[in-house]
Amino acid sequence: MKKSLLITLLSFLCLTCDDGDIITVEFDFDNTFRACGDIVFYKTKTEPAESLSMRLTTPVITLESLTAYTFENGDNINPVLTNPSTAFNINGSNGNTFNYRRYNTNPQGIFCNDVPPGNIQITEDQEGTGAGTILVFLLEDDNDGIPAEFEDENLDGDNDPSTNPTDRDGDGIPDYLDDDDDGDNVRTVSENPNYDPVSGTATALDTDGDGIPNYLDDDDDGDGVLTRDEEIAPQNQNPTDDITNNTVGPDYLNPEVANQLPATAYRAHIIQQAFEIRIEMSSLNLPNVLEEPFGFGTLEDAVTSTTRTVTPTF
Repeated sequence: MKKSLLITLLSFLCLTCDDGDIITVEFDFDNTFRACGDIVFYKTKTEPAESLSMRLTTPVITLESLTAYTFENGDNINPVLTNPSTAFNINGSNGNTFNYRRYNTNPQGIFCNDVPPGNIQITEDQEGTGAGTILVFLLEDDNDGIPAEFEDENLDGDNDPSTNPTDRDGDGIPDYLDDDDDGDNVRTVSENPNYDPVSGTATALDTDGDGIPNYLDDDDDGDGVLTRDEEIAPQNQNPTDDITNNTVGPDYLNPEVANQLPATAYRAHIIQQAFEIRIEMSSLNLPNVLEEPFGFGTLEDAVTSTTRTVTPTF
């Protein structure tokens, strides 16, 4: 989806127009933007060669500060964004700037380079004023192939897995953030949950046929030894690499082998993080341009996709 900003320019901006004529130019940019360092945001297009750019120095922000968070009740489970909303003004005197520019050729390389390409020339430059807000959202997931809503029993009836969340293995990490739902030190995604997004069901692997899928079964082969305890020294919190019979596979899936080395720790859990950083302009004024709200778009940058690691207390 694209955002469009309709801008009306007076006739003196176009030498081919008669006095009194008004030209309407449509700026049709993608709804994403990029960043240079921490304070310059920009988007470009090639037909015609144009850019919108924003430099923000007041208030002081960084990409690091926008993605900063603390934890609710210090529980290391529920992150709370430090700066979910940051308001700013561009008034010509506070160091913040907003520019619309046209070029003689593709402006792709003009930003984020100490020495811009020599063949690019600015043919039109308009500086604007306005007010806006940087909005930040954070979505976390265990990336185990099962949707968050499917991993919650929804006992509170609000269809929100983050409130009164289900934690089947009792390790303190709710299932929708737990990449090892049964606490057996084997990642859920490795236990073939086989979730079908069309039917909304999981036809998961159940090695011992006890009616409990492997990803929720703490004794996958039903031999009486917990999966996380079926290791051979040295212990490494990874039952998948302990194999007595190569024909069958790992011991925790072989009911004929019941080697036991009691686990003393959970393996580290990886939680995927997706930040959405959006800029909304409540007002935007360029020279001889009608004022109207404008969505600058959503940041496209590596900083918006990351992970954090949590190791439950054993």
